[in-house]
Amino acid sequence: MHARQKHPTRSALCRRGGGVFVRCQLACATLCILLAAAPAQAGGVAGEDLINLSLEELSDFRVTSVSKKEERLADAPAAIYVITGEAIQRAGARSLPEALRLAPNLQVAQINASQYAISARGFNSSTANKLLVMIDGRTVYTPLYSGVFWDAQNTMLLDIDRIEVVSGPGGTVWGTNAVNGVINVISKTADKTVGQAARFSGGSNGSGVEARHGAVFDGGAYRLYLKGDRWRATQRANGAANPDAWSSSQAGLRSDWHGALGDFSLLADVYQGAERQSAPGAVRIAGANTLLRWDRNFDGGAHLHAQAYLDRTTRQVPGTYGEALNTLDLELQYSSAMANGLQSIVGGGYRIGADRVDNSAFLAFLPARRKLHWANLFGQQERALGPDLRLISGLRLESNDYTGIEWLPSVKLAWKPQAERTVWLGLARSVRAPSRLDTELYAPAKAPFLVAGGPQFRSEIAYTLELGLRGQSANRWTYALAGFLGRYQRLRSFGQDSSGAYVLENRISGQMRGLEANAGYQATPDWQLEGAVTLLRSRFDGPVAQSMPGDDPRVQLGLRSKWNFGGKRQFDLALRHVGALPAPAVSAYTVLDLHLGLPLSARTELRLGARNLLDRRHTEYPSGSGAALANPIVIERALDLTLTARF
Repeated sequence: MHARQKHPTRSALCRRGGGVFVRCQLACATLCILLAAAPAQAGGVAGEDLINLSLEELSDFRVTSVSKKEERLADAPAAIYVITGEAIQRAGARSLPEALRLAPNLQVAQINASQYAISARGFNSSTANKLLVMIDGRTVYTPLYSGVFWDAQNTMLLDIDRIEVVSGPGGTVWGTNAVNGVINVISKTADKTVGQAARFSGGSNGSGVEARHGAVFDGGAYRLYLKGDRWRATQRANGAANPDAWSSSQAGLRSDWHGALGDFSLLADVYQGAERQSAPGAVRIAGANTLLRWDRNFDGGAHLHAQAYLDRTTRQVPGTYGEALNTLDLELQYSSAMANGLQSIVGGGYRIGADRVDNSAFLAFLPARRKLHWANLFGQQERALGPDLRLISGLRLESNDYTGIEWLPSVKLAWKPQAERTVWLGLARSVRAPSRLDTELYAPAKAPFLVAGGPQFRSEIAYTLELGLRGQSANRWTYALAGFLGRYQRLRSFGQDSSGAYVLENRISGQMRGLEANAGYQATPDWQLEGAVTLLRSRFDGPVAQSMPGDDPRVQLGLRSKWNFGGKRQFDLALRHVGALPAPAVSAYTVLDLHLGLPLSARTELRLGARNLLDRRHTEYPSGSGAALANPIVIERALDLTLTARF
């Protein structure tokens, strides 16, 4: 489904608001240039935008994605990597998938101008479905295929506080589909973005503009933002242009305030985009969402959390399908205070999704309209077994319309032999619940069918054993190491029914084992080095020749250098090697990226980037079939420039 999307002509984009986009770009660029020429003034840039966290400070970062409570990164018993907002800016990322490349425990491969294959611990594909992704507490997966449409996740990177990337099972805390990992994108609270900011970016791959206004009011703060992006078409190996250029625009707000009953947050976004495809017309995406959150702290350390959001997404792929999805999600959680070495978290949630698909003659979801329900109850308890040993156990019961109630238990032992060292051992059962693609996909739209759904399709199951270590040495070294073994049952496969039509079944089983390691070294107060390696081995049994569970490299290597010099100038190098993909085959590649940050004044910064310096072009992930595989899409060397102003 996902890989079939292609994308609108440049002239069509201009007719649909391109003039407004160009005027916004010119206004923002002019504003940045005027501010660059302004004299430097003390206090012109917000403090958090100038901080380059040392490795020691990063270990003290507070994270919430491991246990659904706030804890130090150094104490979290899981393979978690934190991408800070400052790291995203230094890397010159223009999209969320580009920012996720900074996490060494993810596989991130670009397919074309708008599509990415992103996963953790294997099973990567254009429709990867074992990774749960959240943006400020809002789950962004689609029940159409249990994955993420990455072209629709166009969040404003300038306002991201951090991205917490957990590799490994998270089903007890976050539910079904958190089989191999969790990505939690967390934006800055409104009081940290007071003032105005604007950014203009342009280069070989396209251009973008974004602006934000933030202010305070009695008891709180708010911000408004607006952004737009254009991405140029990619090329194929023979030099021919691939018709996949696209553009998008998005606006939104966030407000945080304190009331007599606790802390409140309101977030909202609206977006639209157009993506070219060869025929018969442009892909159109649009959506809007709003989220309300309430948190209250009680004396002694107890905490109550409630959240509700509404989300509407639409996607029209001419000649293939169209979808409109409306989602309502409710969540309630209570965390007790730590008492006598014991702390508990209990909660529950309910989600309803009204999905409508406009079928084509080529493909159909039957029935075309579906109202889906999910409900869950969970509990987790942390118990001190000694001064340095903790037992963390939990259970989640989650129901869905296809398979009923699923159970997702987990247990972990966390040991701290020293103040800055944590060792953990964990075992968990996680589930990937069926999607509409698994059960209700038919092709063609009318009988006789070549593909006739999956009426007996059941949930995919994973049992994961993990052993990990995280620590810090002499305030100069940080390190993390995690080994894992996952055994998978009832993975998706193809079979045939009595009529000869293909149906989706659960006849593949296997295992995924691997090692994730990363280390950081604070060479000097102004120079940091970071290295990472991920090793992956898989073995599957069943009809894998018909449907491989994923296309994954056996090795990934990374080396990153961050250097501050001459005041606030920055010079970063990032070397990344990705091993070959087995089926469909893609050759290994190595890329070197360079980024230079130059402050023009206390208010403005110019950033220059050069990507893929070691080769002129390479393929990251296969797309299409037949002749398309023999002439793949290539990712080319690119140069870009970003001008940022804060005032």
